[in-house]
Amino acid sequence: MTRAGHAALSAELKNFTSVERPAIIQAIAEAREHGDLSENAEYHSAREKHSFIEGRVKELEGILSLSQIIDPKTLSGAVKFSATVTIVDEDTDEEKTYQIVGEHEADIERGLLNIKSPIARALIAKEEGDSVEVRTPGGLKSYEILKVAYI
Repeated sequence: MTRAGHAALSAELKNFTSVERPAIIQAIAEAREHGDLSENAEYHSAREKHSFIEGRVKELEGILSLSQIIDPKTLSGAVKFSATVTIVDEDTDEEKTYQIVGEHEADIERGLLNIKSPIARALIAKEEGDSVEVRTPGGLKSYEILKVAYI
């Protein structure tokens, strides 16, 4: 994963462990004080949220413990993980720029493309000027690689 992706997941983990977890534990304690737990909606809601938080904490700890941080500035050449790639749709001349990242940090809205996506898989090992064809739900699309950068 990229350094930015690792930092974002680490910040999310820290928020859950230092802010969210203590707050929900306090909410559970307060709900218990209201009496009969079998009909206490606040208690059940808080327990459900606590379960979600604990699950996400375990998931984040697992992801971060197994992750390897790749520094894109040490790379160059053909498209690899962490490359920032500018492509142009050969049919519409629409330009798009994506950074190829791991699945846990992917966000297409922000231009972070999952390495397992069809477009990323087609781009890997290609160079500037190469054309790639990608099978999409809308049919076959052709792209030309305009620029490959490691920022």
